[in-house]
Amino acid sequence: MQDATHVVVVDDHKDIRDLVRKYLEQQGYKVSVAEGGPTLRRILERQTVDLIILDVMMPGEDGISLCRQVRASGDIPIIFLTAVAEDTDRIVGLELGADDYLVKPFNPRELLARIRAVLRRATSFPPARAILDRRIVRIDRWKLDLGRQEIFGDDGVGVPLSTAEFRLLKVFIERPGLILSREQLLDLTAGRTADIFDRSIDNQVSRLRKKIEENPKNPTIIKTHWGGGYSLCAEVAPE
Repeated sequence: MQDATHVVVVDDHKDIRDLVRKYLEQQGYKVSVAEGGPTLRRILERQTVDLIILDVMMPGEDGISLCRQVRASGDIPIIFLTAVAEDTDRIVGLELGADDYLVKPFNPRELLARIRAVLRRATSFPPARAILDRRIVRIDRWKLDLGRQEIFGDDGVGVPLSTAEFRLLKVFIERPGLILSREQLLDLTAGRTADIFDRSIDNQVSRLRKKIEENPKNPTIIKTHWGGGYSLCAEVAPE
């Protein structure tokens, strides 16, 4: 058990905590449980945690605020549990940094499958550069405002980005020069909730090129690697 993957279940309902803990322990995981933020923080201070299962709707500190706290200090994978199935709520969760969503009531076997998928993605992808702690990042002749999700040219005119375009560009600037396959890009931008975005990464890249390339038909910033995917070939630097 010492080398087992450590999962923390955060939910204010004891029956859910106990159900998930019992099932995951049967699957070989080390499981800690927390009824809210204070217990979660104590666990994070004292132990190494590989993944957090986090209920969204909790009294006091809800899952949204706890997700912000976790993301401010690290990149532990997070799966949200929620009673709300609306697309807008899923998008909010993704933008806060959640890796996946599961709607209550859920089948423990589906939760296990999602845990395995999230952990696989977390360990198989190239690590992100820490450049995105800056508000403004320069990419070639563009400046990207991470807070406003806009890019600005040398003329200072802003070009708004859709949520999908921003997430895609963010993935590229976190991993400049690396060739990312279409499957990797889809996982990194949308994860298991890919159905709420355009399923075609090629279409997303095409739309993004129309906004940032001088000649979208002969791109120099986002290059295509036939059979391999795409890479960001421009220099990335904090402004």
